[in-house]
Amino acid sequence: MCVCVCKPVYDTSLTDAQWAVIEPLLPVRDVSRGGRPLKFGRRLIIDTVLYVLGSGCAWRLVPRDLAPWDAAYRWFRLWSADGTWDRLHDALRDRVRVADGRDPQPSAGVLDSQSVRSHQGGEAIGYDAGKRVRGRKRHILVDTCGLLLRTVVHSASVQDRSGARIVLSGLHTLFPQVGLVWVDGGYVNQVDRALVGWAKRTENIEIVAVPRNADVKGFQVLPRRWVVERTFSWLGRCRRLARDYERKTAHAEAMIKVAMIRLMAARLAGETVTPHGPIETEAARRLADDLKNE
Repeated sequence: MCVCVCKPVYDTSLTDAQWAVIEPLLPVRDVSRGGRPLKFGRRLIIDTVLYVLGSGCAWRLVPRDLAPWDAAYRWFRLWSADGTWDRLHDALRDRVRVADGRDPQPSAGVLDSQSVRSHQGGEAIGYDAGKRVRGRKRHILVDTCGLLLRTVVHSASVQDRSGARIVLSGLHTLFPQVGLVWVDGGYVNQVDRALVGWAKRTENIEIVAVPRNADVKGFQVLPRRWVVERTFSWLGRCRRLARDYERKTAHAEAMIKVAMIRLMAARLAGETVTPHGPIETEAARRLADDLKNE
């Protein structure tokens, strides 16, 4: 039950419709265990986390009409440790897939990574010689709609093929129907094709590489792979994710899931943003064509 007197109005704050989607999925407090009543409502806590995520500000710089930064960070850290963000994200993903007329269990995915700079230190900091980036690497696996299935944040020094094994390990227990994963040419090449055999042998997953056209210079819209690139674009709208400011990889992964939670809650609330601009319009058109062909 929210005990805040009023809800601050920020662009990052949850709308009433979004909160109606999220609130039933949050853990219910067991009053029989005692303890003081909540001083700050859970909606206000989530709004504070979303403000940090969307604006990219430091925790200590949140506005005074939001929850105190230490209280918001304490709940963010607690929900990261006990799996609340994971459960909330997975429940919303299943609901979005059902709303789109799909099976909650996906059958295919798209895998890619993104190297981001880190300036705050912490665990798992490395150097990506290929991208010339010192920091961490975000490995994400999405379904054919771009919804997040699994994310792993590790050192940028870890090669893509090694990182892919971390992401795909145990995938058949979480998503038993996934039998096909599209990747870029960096995961499967003439030098090292061990990932293909390992995935088929241990996870019963077929790895299919979608290579770039060497004759075309600059940006290319590649079949299937553009879906995961669009997901990275969704995440890039959150300024906190422009760089990696988290000291723990678990918190970095949680921030990615919070960003997807906000996006999926908006969809379920019927507040999907209409595509604007040539890139988003083309991406929406290609997604519609792909859905028709499936």
